[in-house]
Amino acid sequence: MNQPKLQNWQFIKQKLTPYIFLLPALILLFATVFWPAIQAFYLSFTSYEDLYQPPQWIGFDNFRRLWKDAVFWQTLENTFLYLVGVVPILVIAPLGLAILVNQKLRGMNWFRAAYYTPVVISMVVAGIAWKWLYAENGLLNQLLKTVNIFPAGIPWLTSPEKLLGIVPISLASVMAVTIWKGLGYYMVIYLAGLQSIPADVYEAAAIDGSDGISKHWDITLPLMSPYLALVAVISAISATKVFEEVFIMTQGGPLNSSKTIVYYLYEEAFSHLEISYACTIGLVLFLIILGLSVLRLAVNQQEDVTL
Repeated sequence: MNQPKLQNWQFIKQKLTPYIFLLPALILLFATVFWPAIQAFYLSFTSYEDLYQPPQWIGFDNFRRLWKDAVFWQTLENTFLYLVGVVPILVIAPLGLAILVNQKLRGMNWFRAAYYTPVVISMVVAGIAWKWLYAENGLLNQLLKTVNIFPAGIPWLTSPEKLLGIVPISLASVMAVTIWKGLGYYMVIYLAGLQSIPADVYEAAAIDGSDGISKHWDITLPLMSPYLALVAVISAISATKVFEEVFIMTQGGPLNSSKTIVYYLYEEAFSHLEISYACTIGLVLFLIILGLSVLRLAVNQQEDVTL
C-alpha cells in the first residue's frame, strides 16, 4: 500500500524540484518585470498627473488623446523611417564585411577587431564623438568646405529639411551612427554562419562553374537565409527601441524631426510628468515589439528546422 504512495511522492518531487530552484529567479522577475508591466498597463487607463494623489480611472481617454496627437504620429513615422533606413543596410552590409573578413589571409584578425571596435564603444561616447563630427565647424563640414562641395556646410543635426523629401537630415544623421555602431555586431553573427558552411560545398560549386562572386549568390545567400532573417528581426527590434543616439545628439529636434517613439515616451514621463500618457505610449510600443518578437521566434524555429 505504501509503495504506490512513495512512487507518487517521488514523481511529484521530481517534477517540483526544478521549479523550486527557479522560484527565487521567478520572484525577482515578477517583482522587477511583470509587476511593473501590469502597473503600467493599469496606469494607461488612468490619470496620474499628480504623483502625490492616487491615479484616477478615466478609461480610454488616453487612447483617444493618443489618436489625435500629431506629435505621436510624427514620432511613429520617424520610427518607421528609422526601420526602413537602418534595417536593410544592417542586413546587407554586415554580410559583405563578414565575407571579406572570412578570407584566410594574414592579419585578417586585425580587420575583424577593427570592424568590431564600434560595438564595444559606449553609445554615450560614440554619440558625443559623432556630435562633434557633425558640428557646424566639425570635421565633416570642414572636409566638405575643403573640397568645395558644400561651402556653407551641412546642418547635420539642426535641420528639419528632408532628404529626397522623405527623411529629415537630422534623423538620417542619427541613423548613420546606429549603422556605424551595428555593423560589427551583425558581422560577427554572419561570420559564425559563414564558418559553419563546409568548404566542400564551395569546391563542388567551383567544379560546376560557380566561382568568384557567383558562388556567394548560388551558395552563400541560400545557406545564410536563416541568419539573414534573424539579423533582420533583431535589427528591427533595436531600431524600434532606439533612444540613446537621439537623446545624446538631437534631443528629438529640431521641430520633432528626429524624435522617435521611445524618446517621446521618455519626454512625456520625465519632462512633462505625464505618467499615464507615457504608459499609453509604452503600451503601443509594447504591442509593436511584441509583434517583432513573435516574428523573431518564428525565425528561430525556422532556423532550427533548416540547420
